[in-house]
Amino acid sequence: MSTQLKDLPVVVIGAGPVGLAAAAHLAGRGIPFTVLEAGDGPAASVRRWGHVRLFSPWRYNIDSAARRLLADAGWVEPDPEVLPTGAQLAEEYLQPLADLPALKPHVRYAAHVVAVTRLGVDRLRTAGRDTAPFLVRLADGDDVLARAVIDASGTWTNPNVLGASGIPARGEHTATAFVDRALPDVLGADRDRFAGRRTLVVGAGHSAANTLLSLAELAEQAPGTSVVWAIRSGSPGRTYGGEAADALPARGALGTRLREHVEAGTVELVTGFSIQSLTVTDGNQVVASDGTRPVTADRIVSATGFRPDHTVTGELRLDLDPILGSTRALAPLIDPNEHSCGTVPPHGVDELAHPEPGYYAVGVKSYGRAPTFLLATGYEQARSVVAALDGDWDAARDVQLDLPETGVCNSNPIIGETTIAGTGDGCCGPAPQQAAPAGRGLATGIAGGLLSTPLASLPVVNSGGEQSGGTCCG
Repeated sequence: MSTQLKDLPVVVIGAGPVGLAAAAHLAGRGIPFTVLEAGDGPAASVRRWGHVRLFSPWRYNIDSAARRLLADAGWVEPDPEVLPTGAQLAEEYLQPLADLPALKPHVRYAAHVVAVTRLGVDRLRTAGRDTAPFLVRLADGDDVLARAVIDASGTWTNPNVLGASGIPARGEHTATAFVDRALPDVLGADRDRFAGRRTLVVGAGHSAANTLLSLAELAEQAPGTSVVWAIRSGSPGRTYGGEAADALPARGALGTRLREHVEAGTVELVTGFSIQSLTVTDGNQVVASDGTRPVTADRIVSATGFRPDHTVTGELRLDLDPILGSTRALAPLIDPNEHSCGTVPPHGVDELAHPEPGYYAVGVKSYGRAPTFLLATGYEQARSVVAALDGDWDAARDVQLDLPETGVCNSNPIIGETTIAGTGDGCCGPAPQQAAPAGRGLATGIAGGLLSTPLASLPVVNSGGEQSGGTCCG
């Protein structure tokens, strides 16, 4: 590494769970760093779904390096078996982490990154590229130079559209006033928008299930409230999940309770429904249609997942898979057309590397549009990448995960919804004993969902993301 690069910090984009984990690992190895966070504080996206309780207990939600730093500062770790809410994850873990003396001076808030490139070098130029610093430009015009960039910006701010073809449905732009993004606070701050109204929830993941359960509870409290659930597949079985066979009771109960509401008629299920158009009626309602069947509602909740925004790195040489938008090396390991939850092997810095040396996307952004990401995977990605930046390749390639089983197998995954963070899944019972790449440990389960039931529901009761809202395997 040139002297010019060696003297510069590593820039981490995003102060969510995985971004702060990367910062903790950098601090632990004595590597200078700067965290750039677009929000006014840490975990800005997590706080957007703060009313939701995770179905994974604390023991799966705390990064190892972060735990060490916090413990040294006298932090009292929450009960490892308790299920935190998003707000508790932010306030009891991520805020104290960001406030540590080892991190706080190096975290910049209201620092919205609009471009990442090389200083004086565009994408076409090869000569001198490897020795040129990264240039990270902010919305206010400030430039930050870096020796490497760890992009943990997530996908929460870039939700998928309702249109089934991957582009907005006809009329979707004109119907925006009737559409809520994933995870509205149905029983709290957003109650007035849904009480006494008919709501259509679109999506087959845990964020959809969470909203459906909240709406079903609201229907018991507020007369005139009704709920319709539209999915593209022919069966809701995948959303129901492993139920009683799930190693995480809260996650299993989520599917069980939703199935019971569908069977009881509290939630009206429409299968095989792919939205082609949205039309606003004179009666101040919106009609979603798949071309043959219209569904009329007062509100629509779009729980169709998220996708990464690669426009900020347009001048970097990224080897993106043309289907998923992950690295080309990672794509075959996570492609939902080929893999169910339990068949994704451990991965780290090698699978996350691009032709642009020194740039790594970690966390939910690294998975592109694949729906199998989990928070523990993001922590392990951050650990592996930081070890590599420190030249510790043995540690970087020793990637291991140990996660709970879902108790369900799905051999026909559906692309569409991305998990933000959360716990891991091993489908079909215990995860298969697969050969890990050389130098890597085996995982007992890969992939996962995050979001579970609302606060007012069962204690059974959300990617991360760092960005949030999702499901295991779509």
